[in-house]
Amino acid sequence: MKKFDAMFHGGDVLTYKGLYDGEIIDFSSNINPLGPPEGLYRELMNNFSTLKSYPDIKYRELKKSIGEYLKCNSENVVLGNGAVEIINNFIQLFHRVVVFLPSFSEYEKRGNVLGKEVLKLHLNKEFRIDIQALNETLKKGDILVIGNPNNPTGLRLKKEEILGIYDIVVQKKAFLLLDEAFFEFSQEDYDSIELLKSWNFKRAAIIRAATKFFSLPGIRLGYACTSIDMSKEYKEIELPWSINSMADCAGRYIFKCRDFIEKSKVYINGERKFLLKELSKLDGIKVFYTESNYILIKLLNWNEDFVFCYFLKKGLLIRKCSSFEGLDKTYIRVAIKDRKSNMKLVDAFKELESV
Repeated sequence: MKKFDAMFHGGDVLTYKGLYDGEIIDFSSNINPLGPPEGLYRELMNNFSTLKSYPDIKYRELKKSIGEYLKCNSENVVLGNGAVEIINNFIQLFHRVVVFLPSFSEYEKRGNVLGKEVLKLHLNKEFRIDIQALNETLKKGDILVIGNPNNPTGLRLKKEEILGIYDIVVQKKAFLLLDEAFFEFSQEDYDSIELLKSWNFKRAAIIRAATKFFSLPGIRLGYACTSIDMSKEYKEIELPWSINSMADCAGRYIFKCRDFIEKSKVYINGERKFLLKELSKLDGIKVFYTESNYILIKLLNWNEDFVFCYFLKKGLLIRKCSSFEGLDKTYIRVAIKDRKSNMKLVDAFKELESV
């Protein structure tokens, strides 16, 4: 069996393209299967001439559009070339990075690259935040980075958990960075921006992005809501013109696509229920509940390498999870896609049971 290098990010179809005679369905990348909002390509082409000039260095119209979408003031909005740049910029402003594992590898990696001390705590057996451990270890000058929903577990913080964590952060004079790149895929029982608005986002920032929900990973547009004081600090260290003209244009268009937004939420919710139900019927795997558009799976009879190669031979690219610290080689992650693709995934798992 051929061995492949560890996967630190999904979506790398090019590496495996020559190993399957046909189009590979990418279950390793968690992108909205409905694609970008209708009319966006036309909007981009109509604004192609803007490439001849620098974008507005203050991104006034873009921030206004994002502020209206997030329901915060444009003065509270900061931008980045994708959510990762925002994470990187915020980490620069603090002494120590605190993360709970398993989680998105860039939280730790950005801290290491920037020469920061990184404190690694572990989620409990239910993949939830250990509040007691957090209270005992968080200190002044720390930045606590949490995925909400978390990647790769798919679980979102409960409303009372956010408020409890935020209370600890404020008491300790630390900072809370919520990475909510998958926010729109979750149920609408609360909005963390609304929760923290009454505190004027003091010691907190909430990141969202066009990447996943709006199916625009190539645009590289991330945005966050934070306090006005913190936004001023952020601007001191951010790169100028990090958002190109096409991303600026896309960001001023996509948030107005209300029909697309509602349709996507309904569609993903339906496919999530379908895939969780069908996969949970199968032997040989343990399926974890998710509040996002991907599912964490524990393999009971195989390891990730065997299953990865088995699925690749069927034209399905899945995400191996041993690169997530805290998970071993018996975990994989699969995206929630369209019904036809999801059925192919279920059928492949059924055939795997007989191997």
